[in-house]
Amino acid sequence: MSNYPKSTAANMVALALAEVGYVEKPTNRVKYNGEKFEHPWCGDFQDWLCAQNGVKMPSQRSTVLGYTKMCDIGRKVTDKPQIGDWVYMGWGAKGAIQHIGLLVGFIDATHLLTIEGNTSDASQDNGGMVMVKIRPFDDHIIGLTRPKYKPYKGEYPVVPIPTSGAPKPKKKGILKK
Repeated sequence: MSNYPKSTAANMVALALAEVGYVEKPTNRVKYNGEKFEHPWCGDFQDWLCAQNGVKMPSQRSTVLGYTKMCDIGRKVTDKPQIGDWVYMGWGAKGAIQHIGLLVGFIDATHLLTIEGNTSDASQDNGGMVMVKIRPFDDHIIGLTRPKYKPYKGEYPVVPIPTSGAPKPKKKGILKK
């Protein structure tokens, strides 16, 4: 339960923060998809957050299709990222989306703070738990989209920064600063 107004980015962050530390049952079975599926669930986590927050957006179960649908409906971020945006990432083929996280803060001009489902320190995109991550704003970030939240001008939840060091960006990020 959150003290933030429903359908706001602040409430989305609070809901995600309350899930940090959640660990899947073997193999990829999680409450975010009704424990019915055995597939990577980072997108299911975003869908679950939206359902809890009363935000209706295209499903992110397939992050590739989810990103495409978000862009098709005009939700692609092309300027300044904001807390509550969805961050699409990939580490394989250039431009290939493999993972999604919720932007919950900024460390500095080159690092984002995210909360992600199905990640770990050992596996970035299928690690089995909900974690706060520091992500370099580099070419591993494929794109960002912005769910349609209700306006909110108050304070946001404080998300603790992980104690592990922030990775250094390898190349410049996708958006101009």
